[in-house]
Amino acid sequence: MRLKELLHYTYIFPILAVGYYFSGFMGSGVFNDILAGILLIGSVLSAVHHAEVVAHKVGEPFGTIILALCITIIEVALIISLMVAGGDQAITLARDTVFAAVMLILNGILGICILAGGFKYHEQFFARTSATTYLVSIVSILILTLVLPNFTSSVNGPFYNEAQLIFISIACLVIYGVFLMVQTVRHRSYFIVPDEHPEEHYIPSLPKTLISFIFLVICLVIVVLMAKGLSDTIEGMVQSLGAPKSLVGVIIAAVVLLPEGVAAIRAARANQIQSSLNLALGSALASIGLTIPAVSAVCIMYDIPLVLGLDKKDIILLSLSVFIVMLSLSRGKTNVLYGTVLLVNLAAYIFTVIVP
Repeated sequence: MRLKELLHYTYIFPILAVGYYFSGFMGSGVFNDILAGILLIGSVLSAVHHAEVVAHKVGEPFGTIILALCITIIEVALIISLMVAGGDQAITLARDTVFAAVMLILNGILGICILAGGFKYHEQFFARTSATTYLVSIVSILILTLVLPNFTSSVNGPFYNEAQLIFISIACLVIYGVFLMVQTVRHRSYFIVPDEHPEEHYIPSLPKTLISFIFLVICLVIVVLMAKGLSDTIEGMVQSLGAPKSLVGVIIAAVVLLPEGVAAIRAARANQIQSSLNLALGSALASIGLTIPAVSAVCIMYDIPLVLGLDKKDIILLSLSVFIVMLSLSRGKTNVLYGTVLLVNLAAYIFTVIVP
């Protein structure tokens, strides 16, 4: 690669962010936190760029799978580190984080993509079979992990016992594993829209792709670390506004999901709604299908209680979101109304977090 390319902001921002994070300046003043926020946003935009480079090289649906898996693995690492450090005080952390991520993806990312694409193109078309495949897997895992614990009787409360946790973890991994096989091998055509102008797309070289993949991982790691480092500042801001502490988890989840969100919205604006769906729904499925088994394993090893069941209000909001997404994606085409309704659902979720 030429020196001019290496001086691009997508390489500069991650390096500056890593240096700033390890300098120890974060959390030492308002100006320093603002600077950290700028570097964080720059790293998010850099992650989107490098993810697109990798996606152009490996093609769909592998490009979107790589971004979804990278962010999910880092999200899992963040949750586990906080749970191990927090002990019994963090028993709801995994549930709250996964629920916030799913609600932000299904209503926020998907809603903005549909709305942005609808404004620009009126209607956008995608493969209904892909949406059905995603939603079948997502709905099954959501019910097994976030709803069913409220109705089991082996343990009082929204818990699973050890045997149930093991079973549910295996079930999640089986569903996600078979889904990946369907997406990448047996029915790969479900998730790809034929390109009418393939000659217009630039295919990066292998060295540039490898460098972009390395910087993609660096960007995702530093985004999560800086979000974690700014959590105390965010918590103080939330408390000063008189909002519940649970809003902090929503804000941090939103920051972690920014790379996927920006990439999905850019794809929708480029009339590639299938790529947007692959990113959004694939992220939701990976977020819950991989996070719960990993967290369950840690909780069993460290004997940490794990609350999984949602309360009645959250179950209603989750059911509403899933139902609206299923209706919105049932016809294979989108319009601005679907996106608007999803964003209203998101607003209702965030409002009830602030005003329970």
